[in-house]
Amino acid sequence: MIPAYPLQWPAGWPSTPVSQQRYAKFGSKKGESTRVTDITIAEGTMRVLEQLARMGIDRQDVVISTNLTLRLDGLPRSGQPAPRDAGAAVYWQTSKGERRVMAIDQYYRVEDNLAAIAATLDAMRAIERHGGAQILDRALTGFVALPAPSGQRKWRDVLEVPAGWNVCLDDVKDRYRRLARERHPDRPNGSNAAMSELNVALAEAEKEIG
Repeated sequence: MIPAYPLQWPAGWPSTPVSQQRYAKFGSKKGESTRVTDITIAEGTMRVLEQLARMGIDRQDVVISTNLTLRLDGLPRSGQPAPRDAGAAVYWQTSKGERRVMAIDQYYRVEDNLAAIAATLDAMRAIERHGGAQILDRALTGFVALPAPSGQRKWRDVLEVPAGWNVCLDDVKDRYRRLARERHPDRPNGSNAAMSELNVALAEAEKEIG
């Protein structure tokens, strides 16, 4: 299961260097007003969900992963400080069981990266509207959820569980939480790569221990 928090950056996807990140121009109009205001987390999230719904993707098959803590419904919560890493990754599964992911981190705000994902999905849907269903399907194969790199360390090594130790899943989760506090992208020595490795290790441990 892909975690919605913290950000699960897709394995194998390059990150945008901080020097190349920029402010976005996504905005929102309220009612009949001509004034354009900054888009909110809630609006960015809904844009993504609406675009995927138009592609026939059920809400239950979507995970929006960011460094924002979650609401009770599992979506990013508004009204919290902006994380140092404002990237966003959206994972979904098609009706055919195909797993897809789209991730963007080129803007300074999470809401703008979400809006960029929604805009990209809308542009890709335009291909289908103009009779290019096969082209769209081929384009989306470029957003396959990639597996972890072949050089991924064993979960015991990542979670610092000595070989031969008989640990239960609660012990593993305790180690995960401790290490996550150190390796989270918002920590001085943390990074997306380190957090991604932890998440993969936890998933492997859950699968093995049950």
